[in-house]
Amino acid sequence: MLRLLFVSDLSIEENPSNIKSNMPIKSAIRFLVYQTEKLAQRLRFASQSANLPALLGISFPKSGTHLLDQILLGFAKVAPYSKRLHSFYAEYEGESGVKREPEQAIRWLDSLRPRDVASAHLFARPDAVARVTSQKFISYFIFRDPRDVVVSHVFYVTKMESRHVHHAYYRSLPDFDARLKVSILGRPDAEVEFPNIAERFAPYVDWLDQPEVLAIHFEDLINDRVRTLTRIMDHFLARVPLQTPRQLILDSLESAINPAKSPTFRSGKTGEWRRHFTEEHKKIFKDAAGDLLIRLGYEKDNDW
Repeated sequence: MLRLLFVSDLSIEENPSNIKSNMPIKSAIRFLVYQTEKLAQRLRFASQSANLPALLGISFPKSGTHLLDQILLGFAKVAPYSKRLHSFYAEYEGESGVKREPEQAIRWLDSLRPRDVASAHLFARPDAVARVTSQKFISYFIFRDPRDVVVSHVFYVTKMESRHVHHAYYRSLPDFDARLKVSILGRPDAEVEFPNIAERFAPYVDWLDQPEVLAIHFEDLINDRVRTLTRIMDHFLARVPLQTPRQLILDSLESAINPAKSPTFRSGKTGEWRRHFTEEHKKIFKDAAGDLLIRLGYEKDNDW
């Protein structure tokens, strides 16, 4: 089971003696359990170096975040990494929709320690890029066809997350078609920031230009899983050589995947946007984000 520490807990150092006296009891317990399991992993793999880079999964929202988390945690079967996520960071607060200050992302990155496994919806700002591409991290960036993202976003906000800042608004709309238009075009008149899909993706685009960050199409993990898991493994082994047989590492990553615990696997398919897009949806998407599809390699032009 993936268990997360809250962002508010992230200033704590790895040493359990540094737990703040005002930390909520549940948070303190989670922290201690995490550190205990991390120590057990260190003892289990005593022959391997303790000073290993943290594993960081960066994702665009609704693009396979949980799937990548599961795969990265699979490395705990062959190396002294934690068996659960250290923490999750998002640029926007889930329930309020308020954008966090850039300094919060930097503090979060700086809080991570060797052998942590962490996950984030993280903008590719220059200072964040400098940290993520350093020797401290082995990093991955997963993204998905933005047309499938907006469809998934409708289901998530309307049916799966009642605490989401836009839940009540989406529920007030007459039908799926109206909600899909909002997921494509955003809500420019809303009190909280929610731009169109291209503008939402723009702060992540620069991750694609970082050789130290392995870019992963979500669709490849569904349609060409072995090859994609091999790429994930090789990106890791380039920094952390293991004596473990390659097939055993691949099997460890594969067996860590649990679709039932990944909301993105709602249908278990790719290209589901074709079932939901009307001609009007296609037009407004091309106007708003046609160039994005070409940049990400999903289309060669706007003739789709």
